[in-house]
Amino acid sequence: MPRTLRSLLTDDLLNRIHERAPGHDRDNTFPHDDLADLVAAGYLTAFVPERLGGAGLSLEEVARDQVRLAAAAPATALAVNMHLVVTGLAALLVARGDDSVEFVLAEAGAGEIFAFGNSEAGNDLVMFGSRTRAERQADGSYRYFGTKIFTSLSPVWTRLATFGLDESDPQNPRLVHGVVSRGDGGVESLDDWDTVGMRATQSATTVLDGALAPAHRVYRSLPPGPSADPFIFALFAVFEVLLAAVYTGIGRRAIELGVAAAQRRTSLKYDGRAYAQDPDIRWRIADAVLAQDGAELQVFALARDVDEQVDHGARWFAQLVGLKVRATESARVVVDDALRVSGGGSYFSGNELGRLYRDVLAGIFHPSDDESAHATIAASVLGAPEA
Repeated sequence: MPRTLRSLLTDDLLNRIHERAPGHDRDNTFPHDDLADLVAAGYLTAFVPERLGGAGLSLEEVARDQVRLAAAAPATALAVNMHLVVTGLAALLVARGDDSVEFVLAEAGAGEIFAFGNSEAGNDLVMFGSRTRAERQADGSYRYFGTKIFTSLSPVWTRLATFGLDESDPQNPRLVHGVVSRGDGGVESLDDWDTVGMRATQSATTVLDGALAPAHRVYRSLPPGPSADPFIFALFAVFEVLLAAVYTGIGRRAIELGVAAAQRRTSLKYDGRAYAQDPDIRWRIADAVLAQDGAELQVFALARDVDEQVDHGARWFAQLVGLKVRATESARVVVDDALRVSGGGSYFSGNELGRLYRDVLAGIFHPSDDESAHATIAASVLGAPEA
């Protein structure tokens, strides 16, 4: 019997968001109107269990919706993606018996907006090290001092999931993960987001100057370096799958635009017939669809594996980082093919394909990068390199 997959995004909602995307990109503004529509649709509580007022969607269901949202407005999808990552990893952990992050789901159900404040300039250890200082307080809370970059949802988040290094015991340094509230102070969002693409995400730099995570919002203290803690798996699983979904959505929209251009444009070489009849154009469209079909299948399949707790053993992390690399690189290929089919008009700044070309480029900057992914995959089949 076929499974029934749920969705929170109607075609009418996606059409409205799509119509607004060019203006937010042009003006470098945050899509407050998109966010309001998504909140009204219950999308920010997609992962929140029904008992806490949410929709209780699976990772596969949210990934499918993220593909659709990204096809309508990539930057809006990437911005809300970070709230979905925080709530999604919490939902995954709670469903597997870890209630340390249930407060995230309860607060999201009550309307709080979560951002993901982990990236740091010059930190190629990513989640396995930190330049941010975490200072333990007498009551078990922590204050954070440092600078985080690429903090999507900067104008609107009310809760920030972040982490820093506690070196108070030199023999036992700890990476401390917690959630801070914007209303508690110690946080500044800089007005420095002026990028080539993904402009509406407004992923500004965040300065933490004593930002407080109360003891009940400090949910992990881990040694630096890779960890077998379930939190790390949950983070990688939800982050990489949903990130791959966003870029796969860009590819889906690029195919639609490329096909429309091939059917609209006519060729003098072929007696005024549509470019869709040109064998070279047909080959290029087919090549793009080959890549896109593969990307969609792998995103949804791996998301389903996470939901169903399929045992990939020691290769889980290789599967997840590999998905991110394949999906983002496939999307770049697909957009490039669509541009070549569409002609010089797509080179103008107001053209949608031109915007997708700029947006898709951001995929190379998200973790895991090529070098890290290849190291993880090599270790999964060859073992760790010799010291």
